[in-house]
Amino acid sequence: MNAPEARAHRVGERLFDALLLDFGSVITISAFERQREIETILGLAPGTLGWLGPVDPDTDPLWRSMTAGAISERDYWAQRAAEVGRMLGHDAWTPLDFFKAIRGDDPNRAVRECARRTIAAARAAGLRVGIVSNELELFWGRPFMDRLELLREIDVLVDATYTGVLKPDPRAYRAALEALGVPAARAVFVDDQPRNVEGARAVGMDAIFFDLADPEGSFARVRARLGIDGPAPGELS
Repeated sequence: MNAPEARAHRVGERLFDALLLDFGSVITISAFERQREIETILGLAPGTLGWLGPVDPDTDPLWRSMTAGAISERDYWAQRAAEVGRMLGHDAWTPLDFFKAIRGDDPNRAVRECARRTIAAARAAGLRVGIVSNELELFWGRPFMDRLELLREIDVLVDATYTGVLKPDPRAYRAALEALGVPAARAVFVDDQPRNVEGARAVGMDAIFFDLADPEGSFARVRARLGIDGPAPGELS
């Protein structure tokens, strides 16, 4: 933290007015972290799903192609869903089919507890909170969203399922900022894709890379950056 920021924190001034978050893998627990559980749910033998994406890129050439820009994240999950579907005897599984099959009966169980705490702390501090997703409803479905309690705490949702504008296109971030009513310099953005983090920085936002290997630490860094390190209401210190 530089000297002006330190002074702002000392006198209680707020550095930011909004927190913008990616949805899948940031707010929700990723499929990569649940491979063994997913195999059990789908009735697959342990070790069948050997691709671990950002958790272990060496296991996942398709993920490396995606991060290199050869394919989109939508393309990645379309291929993975079709692959798993074929294992189960389904010829045309989509990402929505895959995620519906693995998420269980209660969509709220998919949300990271550290995400809940951070969003609660941000709102308690007076910040507005938004989501910028490339495929929230496309991958998760409207019934899932309707039952997801956390979405009631979100002020703005920009979903490329409807806008057709994918991060890191600057228009995706600007749409969220406009809806929130805050300038880019007053918002912090969080994403697990480096190119989306760089895209947010390119429009003037402060942006934090979300490390799937350390979700708790990643959200701790978000709270520290926002100056909301203390426990949210109801959270034990």
